Amino acid sequence: MRSIRRSLAVLAAVALTAFSAGCGSSDEGDADGKITLNVSTFSEWGYSGLLKEYQKLHPDITIKHNRFATSDEAKEQFQTALGAGSGLADVIGVDNSWMPQILKHPDNFVDLSSPKVEGRWLDWTTKIATTDDGKLVGYATDLGPQTIAYRSDLFKKAGLPTDREEVAKLFGGDNATWDDFFAVGERFMSAKTGPAFYDASASVATGWADQYEVLWEDPKSGDIIAGENKDLRNIYDTVMSHEDLSANLSRFSEDWVNAFQKDKFAVMLAPSWMLGVIKGNAAGVKGWDIADVFPNGGVNSGGSYLSVPTQSKHPKEAQALAEWLTAPEQQMKAFKASGNFPSQVKAQKSPEMQKVTESFFNNAPVGKVLAERASNISVVPYKGDNYFAITAAFNDAINRVSVDKTHSAKESWDMFVEGLDSLK
Repeated sequence: MRSIRRSLAVLAAVALTAFSAGCGSSDEGDADGKITLNVSTFSEWGYSGLLKEYQKLHPDITIKHNRFATSDEAKEQFQTALGAGSGLADVIGVDNSWMPQILKHPDNFVDLSSPKVEGRWLDWTTKIATTDDGKLVGYATDLGPQTIAYRSDLFKKAGLPTDREEVAKLFGGDNATWDDFFAVGERFMSAKTGPAFYDASASVATGWADQYEVLWEDPKSGDIIAGENKDLRNIYDTVMSHEDLSANLSRFSEDWVNAFQKDKFAVMLAPSWMLGVIKGNAAGVKGWDIADVFPNGGVNSGGSYLSVPTQSKHPKEAQALAEWLTAPEQQMKAFKASGNFPSQVKAQKSPEMQKVTESFFNNAPVGKVLAERASNISVVPYKGDNYFAITAAFNDAINRVSVDKTHSAKESWDMFVEGLDSLK
């Protein structure tokens, strides 16, 4: 999730509000001889039933769960409490984009390495949460593998294949490229049936950008390199040159939400968690399906971890809870409750996952498709201190052209580059 940088004053004010609202710090005392563990997450992780189940299995433990509405709110409280040296929960839900900051301060977090969890995750997943000297500071909870969601009825009107396997071949199958993606879009638009090909130019650019390890900042120096990065400029120029394919919408805007009911576009790049959003916004609309394909192989968009701060009064018990919550069985339960796709390899490959279908998407085997998309992820972008601010500015640059239509592509890029100077 992209967020906009805020001032330190606002950051502190929001954090104080979070504290007064009862964020559940590990400094709270235990009661009635029981150990109290505070868990902090954000949005919906599907943990409500699981935490109750854990307490039944461990009657000597009481769990207090604080759930922030958004990851932005959680991050603000996390940063302030980390700096203060107190106020963090025993088990913290951490967005994957926060990990670079955590890795800079590994002494503030418990090493979660254990023979019990070896081999649970794909290498790139654990790499995000592992220090140079091998300390594991987070257990992965979920991933956001992307696939292509499409309207089969609108494809049919445009004379394109509608069967999901044929659609995957249409986009290039295992050898799909971004050139293939845009070529399909040109074929769709040439039929002149009315709808645009995809929903949002910024989302296409972001999905593409997430396939590069180094794009925004230099991992070694921390310098902002986005303005002179040739790969980023190529993504920008290519997407801008295909504005004829876009519905010119900004994701999560009111116009975007309403567009689902008005047949405004036929394709979306969809992370696993986006499927639930589509289902909700397109309620009653027939024709949605998903294809097991994505340009250049695979990409992850999202995913979180559970970390245990050294501030915790009960680090061993907190680690045991985090370990249990991220076990394959619990990840499958969370997936059913919230749609968060499991990070556990065993859960992904389980017969139970392979059988998961979704009636809204024409009974598509979503479990099998998402597991295959996850197995194709090989690159994880570096997200430094200025990641959110840079990517927000990049999306703004695209939206000035595509959505607001206030600037030319060149003018908007120049504004983006100029704006980066304020972050240095």
